[in-house]
Amino acid sequence: MNDQPTTKWIGQPLDRVDGPAKVTGAATYSADYRGDQQAAIGFIVEATIGSGKVSQIETADAEAADGVHLVMTHQNAPEQAPFGDNADAGRFGMSHAVLQNDEVRYYGAPVAFIVADTLEQARHAAGLIKVTYQADGSVFDAFEHEDDAFAPDSLDGAEEADVDKGDFDAVFAESAETLDATFHTAAQHAAAMEPHATVAEWDGDKLTVHIAVQILSSARKAFANTLKIDPANVRIVTPFVGGGFGSKLGVHSEGVLAALAARKLQRPVRIAQTRRHVFSNGPHRTNHRQRIRLGASADGKLLSVAHETLGAMSRDYPFAEAAASPTMASYAAEAMKIRHRVVAANIPHVDSMRAPGEAIGTLTYESAIDELAVQCGIDPLEFRLKNEPEQEPASGKEFSTRTLARCLREGAELFGWEKGPVKPGASREGRLLIGRGLATAIRPNMMQPAEAAAELDRDGRLSVELDMTDIGTGTYTILTQIAAETLGLDPNAIAVRLGDTDYPKTCGSGGSFGAGSTGTAVSKACALIRDTIIERAARLDSDWAGVNSGDLRIENGNAVVAGRSLALGSILDAIGGDSFKGKGQVEPGKAHEDLAQYSYGGVFAEVSVNADTGEIRVRRLAGAFDAGRILNEKTARSQLMGGMIFGLGAALMEESLMDMRFGSFMNRDLAEYHIAVNRDVPRLEVKMLDTFDQNSNPLGSKGIGELGICGTGPAIANAVYAATGYRTRKFPIHLEDLLDHLPAL
Repeated sequence: MNDQPTTKWIGQPLDRVDGPAKVTGAATYSADYRGDQQAAIGFIVEATIGSGKVSQIETADAEAADGVHLVMTHQNAPEQAPFGDNADAGRFGMSHAVLQNDEVRYYGAPVAFIVADTLEQARHAAGLIKVTYQADGSVFDAFEHEDDAFAPDSLDGAEEADVDKGDFDAVFAESAETLDATFHTAAQHAAAMEPHATVAEWDGDKLTVHIAVQILSSARKAFANTLKIDPANVRIVTPFVGGGFGSKLGVHSEGVLAALAARKLQRPVRIAQTRRHVFSNGPHRTNHRQRIRLGASADGKLLSVAHETLGAMSRDYPFAEAAASPTMASYAAEAMKIRHRVVAANIPHVDSMRAPGEAIGTLTYESAIDELAVQCGIDPLEFRLKNEPEQEPASGKEFSTRTLARCLREGAELFGWEKGPVKPGASREGRLLIGRGLATAIRPNMMQPAEAAAELDRDGRLSVELDMTDIGTGTYTILTQIAAETLGLDPNAIAVRLGDTDYPKTCGSGGSFGAGSTGTAVSKACALIRDTIIERAARLDSDWAGVNSGDLRIENGNAVVAGRSLALGSILDAIGGDSFKGKGQVEPGKAHEDLAQYSYGGVFAEVSVNADTGEIRVRRLAGAFDAGRILNEKTARSQLMGGMIFGLGAALMEESLMDMRFGSFMNRDLAEYHIAVNRDVPRLEVKMLDTFDQNSNPLGSKGIGELGICGTGPAIANAVYAATGYRTRKFPIHLEDLLDHLPAL
């Protein structure tokens, strides 16, 4: 049933309102900022050991080099709070001290910061620094140190590290069909188009930071806690972010270094991390080992599920990924055992990467589910539909909405799924083996606190302000549409201003919660203005009494309802004001606490595998998705397509390789860290269900940004099986993995 209201602007494929600024170069990204005083340029000198201390550092040659203004080390860096202090502010808000002492926490950690007139001068001086280290015992490989594993205090994507439902061991032992498979997923790095960049400048005790970051309020806390200053003296500015994928949720080394150096030099300092720097001084997704055990009845009823994960946690940095989160919500089972374990390691920060938990969790769990379906002799689509739960399997909570079965059915229709047991190698085109696969996409739907301010002037022009960020997802546009819808305004009369801590505080961008949370705050702010206009108009003209405020339109500086028109200026003159103002605020309510809330999808893939070389090519990707009410048809489709491409890369390409002798990443650039490019991406077909989830937020929308990733990777892996008969146990799948398993033609 579709309860979605009829609307004029929400849902329409409105072009990006910030598009012209971006294509003409007028959009100011962090490194583009130019203040009144010319900024000096910074460059990071990285440690070449994984753990230990700097026993000696020689800086004289670098200090004497042309154009150099500062060589900052732990010996002369300004005072900071110890790394990790104020942990109650969370990992994004705690102290992120750099060069605080002689300790080296990971390979690539900053040991010096060069500031010069030009990047070339700073880079040259960095090469003149001589560092002697005293290395100590290091942990790089979580699997080799499994005996030191522990359950993390908190998880990104799940409430508890361990879940026990029923007697897994007993039910598994009695199951007619069982599967016990161990998967390995690779470390990955977000490689956003815009590198991590900062321009920091001081005006007395006040610090202004133009920085590529997704959550401004946390960044303000981080700088305040690190530098031991009042948060009121910190301003964060980031009107545009050139991609984040979770890597810019928090502050990183370059931001703190720029602020420290700017304080010492009393001049602005700019730094844009090189791509190689980002691979060590930005966060990454760590590699995981995931053991999955499934038990089913002879007729394909899933009875028992165990999902046990092991990964690394960066030492002193509290983050762990809930790889088993989709397992706890996808299919019914009477017994369930979930374990998340981590090992503290001397590696660069492990942190959120797009669809944390679900991206790598669906990759393995949906592969295992597919394998069990084939083992039971049941079509993989029918197997999933057969095991649809009535309540959330792990918690027993009622679902807010549950449209997964519909997504699978409509995705199958879109794709042209041919039902029946998989017969590997049955479909061939010359030397190509053709296979088809499918998988479920599922991701928690969240809401976070947010505020927004709106102001309507007497000419009918609206300004909206909030510290939300636009990381390329279309935030400026959808907030414009929401404001236009609420006040009956033309979008061209609306100016949305984002990315400044001088504006009302929001949750920022991340976790697919930004649009619903901040959009609701904007809607409430505009609704307050709308209701105020109606109330004040009724005092001036009795014909306005009792009119429906939802029918209000603002046209040519007039308030218009059902044929009645009144100049905004006359209302303002009567109340002695220059403008109408409204402030909206939203927090997650009881529905988010009591109900299990998810976005859903069904993803289908077709691949070809060369019978001679093992080369895999994805020929088709199709998906049907439910993200509640769609706020902008064009940007939503773009997000889903981008997510599917992201999932393709995880299945076949993306892999950060660490030299376990030193704790250093070896493929630290886009020449050797492979991502999907045009030739790798097939025709993408996307269908969005027309739904409305009243429990999610007043707009009826749900998270969409990361949904397309979930399910895409395992759909491809399952298609590879259908083509070759080979079940992968590690990701990404390489052609050499297939060579010994290709059927003869």
